[in-house]
Amino acid sequence: MSDSDKPARTRKPLGLKRSVDAGEVKQTFSHGRTNKVAVEVKRRRKLVKPGEAPPPEVAPEPTPAPVAKEEPPKKAAPKKPAAAKETPQERVARLQREAEEERLRLTEEGRKRDEERARQREEEEKQRAEENRKAEQQAEKEAVETAEQEAEDATAAAEAAADASVQPDPDKPAPRKFTPVAKPEIKRPEKKREEKPKRGGGGGKDKRRSGKLTVTKALNEDEGRRARSLAALKRAREKERRLQGGGSDKPREKQVRDVVVPEAITVGELAKRMGEKGADLVKELFNLDMMVTVNQTIDQDTAELLVEQFGHNIQKVSEADVDIDTSVDEDPEETKQPRPPVVTIMGHVDHGKTSLLDALRGTDVVKGEAGGITQHIGSYQITTKDKAKITFLDTPGHAAFTEMRQRGANVTDIVVLVVAADDGIMPQTIEAINHTKAAGVPMIVAINKIDKPEADAQNIRNRLLEHEVIVEELSGDVQDVEVSATKKTGLDELVEKINLQAELLELKARPDRAAEATVIEAQLDKGRGPVATVLVTRGTLKRGDTFVVGTESGRVRALIDDKGKQVKEAGPSVPVEVLGLGGVPAAGDQLTVVENEQRAREVAQYRQEKATEQRTALAPTSFDTMFNNLATDVVEWPVVIKADVQGSVEAIVTALHNLSNDDIKVRVLHAGVGAITESDVTLAAASNAPIVGFNVRPNPKARELVKRDGVRMMYHDVIYNLTDEITAEMVGELGPLKVENVVGRAEVKEVFKSGKKDKAAGLLVVDGAIRKGLHARLTREDVIVSATTIASLRRFKDDVDEVRSGLECGVVLEDTNDIQPGDQLEVFEIEEQERTL
Repeated sequence: MSDSDKPARTRKPLGLKRSVDAGEVKQTFSHGRTNKVAVEVKRRRKLVKPGEAPPPEVAPEPTPAPVAKEEPPKKAAPKKPAAAKETPQERVARLQREAEEERLRLTEEGRKRDEERARQREEEEKQRAEENRKAEQQAEKEAVETAEQEAEDATAAAEAAADASVQPDPDKPAPRKFTPVAKPEIKRPEKKREEKPKRGGGGGKDKRRSGKLTVTKALNEDEGRRARSLAALKRAREKERRLQGGGSDKPREKQVRDVVVPEAITVGELAKRMGEKGADLVKELFNLDMMVTVNQTIDQDTAELLVEQFGHNIQKVSEADVDIDTSVDEDPEETKQPRPPVVTIMGHVDHGKTSLLDALRGTDVVKGEAGGITQHIGSYQITTKDKAKITFLDTPGHAAFTEMRQRGANVTDIVVLVVAADDGIMPQTIEAINHTKAAGVPMIVAINKIDKPEADAQNIRNRLLEHEVIVEELSGDVQDVEVSATKKTGLDELVEKINLQAELLELKARPDRAAEATVIEAQLDKGRGPVATVLVTRGTLKRGDTFVVGTESGRVRALIDDKGKQVKEAGPSVPVEVLGLGGVPAAGDQLTVVENEQRAREVAQYRQEKATEQRTALAPTSFDTMFNNLATDVVEWPVVIKADVQGSVEAIVTALHNLSNDDIKVRVLHAGVGAITESDVTLAAASNAPIVGFNVRPNPKARELVKRDGVRMMYHDVIYNLTDEITAEMVGELGPLKVENVVGRAEVKEVFKSGKKDKAAGLLVVDGAIRKGLHARLTREDVIVSATTIASLRRFKDDVDEVRSGLECGVVLEDTNDIQPGDQLEVFEIEEQERTL
């Protein structure tokens, strides 16, 4: 073979077995820009279903090759596919089309698989429902079989008992003796329960395909098959009732209720208490020609008709039953325990009451009081050397605080009357003695300031005899002790006598009950809201208790003792500040703990309605009364009062009313606790009244209104200065006091003409003298005809200034010609004096 006959040894074409085809695509952009991009197209991979064998690859047809003797024949390269002749753009489009077809095919296969799974789930659910239904039927069947078995056992037991009572035959054996015992030992239900899993249709290997896990399947098999659904139990009971002949369609017996009906009640509330539908009550009232709705109020008589119509029993209650009456609630003697005594310190101004209490407490309260006098009731509790506790109430001694001292005497057990040894018995001392006697409280006389050189304790004891206060030194029953608050002498003796008096009184109270307390003082605190200082009389006041006090209700948010610390509870005779009130109560109101907030609101609302009725009863009820009040000559001095605490408000109002007389009276437009607000300024501006601020100031908005409207403000912190300034204001309003002094009297004898219009009267002076220019009053049969002045006075033909008694004269009166013989002429002069209230 020549070299020319040998096949050429050349490399195989690179493009035949490449898995990637390359080409170029021309991209066109905006603004005429173009770009050529090289594109590589991979061959499509054929996907097969799981479990199927991949299709055999089709080998390319061999290309005939020249016969070579030396070498075995080689395979020729496969023919190029027809797609190789495609342009790159056609190839890309074809490949994209094939990829989209493949995606659609896969999507269809997935949808079919999902439908198959859903169909399988539905079949499994139907199968589980069928199994549950069969299980319920089987459970009901077992229940019936169990009941029959129990009945058979009971019958057998009864027969055995009957046979046992008969004397056995000695010739025959007695096999029945153990039969009643053996029968209950047959565990038939347990056998059935053991067989249940076998016929439940689910072996151990099938549990994997039994569907989702249920509560019944989560339990063990025995418990799960014994458990019955609530619906199945209801169906079984209903079936038993039907079998017993008591069908469900039997009418239910009507329940008769005892309905509590107050004097007025809404239709809806009455329906709720009767257990009836509100629409039925409205329909019944419609039949009675009463067009009402569920929310309207009906009277007690109409409610009684409705209650009787519906077959219920009525229990009438009055509105007074809503209120709380603690006077009838007495605690049993065996439940009471000893309590600390409540001691009230009384006496005249500046006799050392607060200083004496400071010495007992070891604190200094006087520095905090304006003017050095006490204007609030302070409540404190001290612990003596023998660990005994004493509660002290420090009452003001000024005359304006009589009501506050009155309340102090009403809640106290012992009164300590403080009398200054260098001053003696004063008016407020006498008032304190009277309050103590009226309250029936034992008294201890503390003769203070005994350290001063001019002190005379024996004189005080003798002076007390004038007011029927006899001390032990003078063979009386009133204890007395000489003390010095500044030197702190005699304090131990005073505490001993207080404890001795408390032992004689045997003070007890029940602590384990709902608390009752008396409001000593109340105020509106800017940061804490309404705050009341109360003294617990019985029970234990706890944090969280719901209470009603006066016309207000609330819930105890916090309890603060006299040292400023928060406490969780307060027992009898303990003074505390209570936070959580709905409003500021009046000092002296009773605080009562109730069971719930609804009861507290009900009582508070009832008391508010009663207070409103009392206020409206005092108001003018007719136009005649209103016009008569307008026609009076009494000058009204309006005022708006705001103070820091309720006790100060009451004291100021009382003091101002005491300043009123027949000529002028104080009209309090508004009196309240707290800072001066915009509404106070608006009210004062509309009535042209000043605002009295006692230990309070206006808020920022109120200050702007004060400047804008020009309202006069009167700020005070001592009640002396307040009453003095208001007295001067009222005196200035009235002006000086005008006093009439009668100078002389005369009788008209004749009447003459004087000039063209005037008339002259001939007079006989009966008493005193008549002077020219004085005021005159002409009366006819003791009825005033006119009030005038003497314009001209003549004696014969001469003008004179004065004519004395027993002489005759002629006068011409100014502005009047109505003069007749027989009239009386009274001449007087007016003198201005300084007015006092």
